[in-house]
Amino acid sequence: KYEMVENGNTGKKWEKVHLVIETMHSLAGQLEFWELTENGGSEWKVEDMPGDCGFEFCNDQVTKYFATSYELCLKRQDIDLLSEGYSEEQLDDQPPVIVEDWYCGRTDCGCTYQMTVSLMDGAHEVMQEFKPEPVYLDPDTDDCSWKQISHTLTDYGPGLRFISFEHGGQDTKFWDGWYGVRVTGSSVSLDI
Repeated sequence: KYEMVENGNTGKKWEKVHLVIETMHSLAGQLEFWELTENGGSEWKVEDMPGDCGFEFCNDQVTKYFATSYELCLKRQDIDLLSEGYSEEQLDDQPPVIVEDWYCGRTDCGCTYQMTVSLMDGAHEVMQEFKPEPVYLDPDTDDCSWKQISHTLTDYGPGLRFISFEHGGQDTKFWDGWYGVRVTGSSVSLDI
């Protein structure tokens, strides 16, 4: 099993590693490796765990997260699988692609979270997409602590060459600052 993980320690956009979750720590702090597709309100910000009105993370090695603001904040990375060392033959065998992300809200403000993962061919045409319904978190009625979202994409056909991973959200009260959803622990893995 190989995994492409957002890694703040190495300075690389995504790093190939053995065994899932090995480097799912100290992931934040590297906004320069993301394309900020939406950077509204007070813009994206990196904060220390657990943050104001926040929650402890289940892994004490994770010390930072990305915080969103009062207008939509989305960030994306496009992963070139051939340049990461995968062969066309490996990719044409349609290995399962596992995507994971962690998100949470605050105890004082509601927020929304969204994610889109696209499997693309060599011409950047979408072969398969995972885009769950947006998640709405209200601290008055919901558990806003850290939640993991995970999905496996299969049977997408030969020709996979790129993966696009985008996530983010915003707060629901339009408060100036960073009251929106918080994200960390993003990973994309190929089960080869």
